[in-house]
Amino acid sequence: MAPHLFLTGGTGYIGGTVLDTLVKTHPEYNISVLLRHVPEDFVRRYPDVKIVMGDYDSGETISNAAVNANVVIHNGNSDHEPSINALIAGLLRRGSPSFLIHLSGTGIVADWLEGKYVGKLNPKVWNDIDDLDEIVSRPDRELHRNVDKIIQKAASDHGDRLKTAIVCPPDIYGTGRGPGRTQSVFFPLFVKQARAVGRPFYAGDGTNTRSWVHIEDLMVIYLKLVEAAVNGGKGADWGRDGYYFAATQEASQVDIAKAAGKILKATGVLSDAEPCKIADQEVDTMLDSWSIPHLGTYMFAANSRTRAHRAAKLFGYEGKSLSLWEAMEADLSACV
Repeated sequence: MAPHLFLTGGTGYIGGTVLDTLVKTHPEYNISVLLRHVPEDFVRRYPDVKIVMGDYDSGETISNAAVNANVVIHNGNSDHEPSINALIAGLLRRGSPSFLIHLSGTGIVADWLEGKYVGKLNPKVWNDIDDLDEIVSRPDRELHRNVDKIIQKAASDHGDRLKTAIVCPPDIYGTGRGPGRTQSVFFPLFVKQARAVGRPFYAGDGTNTRSWVHIEDLMVIYLKLVEAAVNGGKGADWGRDGYYFAATQEASQVDIAKAAGKILKATGVLSDAEPCKIADQEVDTMLDSWSIPHLGTYMFAANSRTRAHRAAKLFGYEGKSLSLWEAMEADLSACV
């Protein structure tokens, strides 16, 4: 009997690419997807995917869809508690063990709230095996920690019936393949702020460093986890140990600014390619319209350095797609 999968966030950058990957790689899977709005070409592209109409606040709809799924892949809003609670409640109503694969992010280990390394290199590099104890006990104030805690408790309380995995990617680049958003978060925001400043920019000395992964490399982890789940969980770690970083490389803000500046000048977006240093306070308030305090510091002046040791150990995971530098021109061109 073909497995039943339920996927949320199917029109997002990551979730849409997950959907496209699963449909193309495993056409035998029965896939349902939660959609608030149906994209114009969705049915043409995915005629065999069942549409469940609703959003993240449609608790009963989400829970009922989860009851019918062997595997749930939850993407989109990584901090939304009602949706994760509804999914877990539905999975626990099933008469057989089930699997939950959740999208988190390395904001949970970023140093943006510490203040010590704004615009400077933090030597701390996290890996998802040796640092697991510290990762799963991060302070409540950290990004995504609220939902990570809910999942970890459910796994602890119901580990015989609910197998969970948390996928924790860093910044992502490359073109998505889904039916909705196909751009990452970072570069559109960076281009917008560079236009406002008039030049590419950095804070401090610009050596603050973040890890990166190409969207296609990230799909390798998703595919391996889903395939393991469909086969009863063998070959992957679940529960407390089911925590997966996905980084394949890293880059400093100043190096990104230098490379992006050359491209943005060549395309006429900026008249000056030379990166400029801006005050810590200026970068801190750059994204105030998002109503998340210090988000500008998080995006452009913080460190978040991670290594995907678990995926490498279990799946032989490594970066095989274009590097950040090779893909940057296409990513920036898509923003203008």
